[in-house]
Amino acid sequence: MTVADYMTTEVVRIEIPGNRDDVLKILKRTGISGVPVLKEGKLVGIITRKDLLRKSDETQLGLLMTRDPVTVTPDASVQEAARLMIEYNVRRLPVVDEGKLAGLISVADLIHALAQMRIKEEIKDRYVSQTYALWEETPLPLVARIMEISGFEAIPILDAESRLQGIISERDLIRHSSIEDMVEVSDFSNGTDDDEWTWESIRDMHTISYGISRIQLPERPVKSAMITNVISVPLNAEVSECALKMKRGRVDQLPVVNGDKKLVAMLFDRDLITAFCRQPVQ
Repeated sequence: MTVADYMTTEVVRIEIPGNRDDVLKILKRTGISGVPVLKEGKLVGIITRKDLLRKSDETQLGLLMTRDPVTVTPDASVQEAARLMIEYNVRRLPVVDEGKLAGLISVADLIHALAQMRIKEEIKDRYVSQTYALWEETPLPLVARIMEISGFEAIPILDAESRLQGIISERDLIRHSSIEDMVEVSDFSNGTDDDEWTWESIRDMHTISYGISRIQLPERPVKSAMITNVISVPLNAEVSECALKMKRGRVDQLPVVNGDKKLVAMLFDRDLITAFCRQPVQ
């Protein structure tokens, strides 16, 4: 099982110099989580959904992207790809062959591989993560900020009776975001205590107005953007069974429920691929 067996070869990419707004459009249209950045045909970086949300007022690709990303070769094993993703905490690896971008392998591609391996180990012992939930009326901008602080890429959403109503992810936030142009003013006055109508006061007041372009989220409750068709699994679900559900549902996470169907944990794809590190290299 090599990287070449599972990587994507038709890679969506963007060239420097480029436009931040074009990246946002690509992520919205395709639903992918990040794109390689090339300069004169050479791989120089990666831009992800997280970069756009974290640096919402930045427009330059060179400042948005992660430079010199970790790469892998087509003949590397999927176990090696999983190890690199876990070690460097990334969701995708550019596949480079003889200095050229040959493809991209992502966590989702590794989940596809796991689904075919028939691993019977139950998730409750090693793979589930403690989590928290948000109320369904939480405003979207606050949800984005909580995601940034916590590091979670998806959060379960509850109603006032603590019932699971949906899941919100970075992908959903990007889908509901927009570019907003605005004018900001910086005041460089010297802070004099003179009467504001004196000539000295007017002379010492300096302001600069400048335009900025920022990615904005609407002031709407999270329930308007969350995914409501939630796929959940019990604590005794098996690794490959969960991987198959993720693949078929095209989701990055699964809520884990107990016998009473109450949320007890989350299973993230990034945690599930650690199963590769426990399998013998093929």
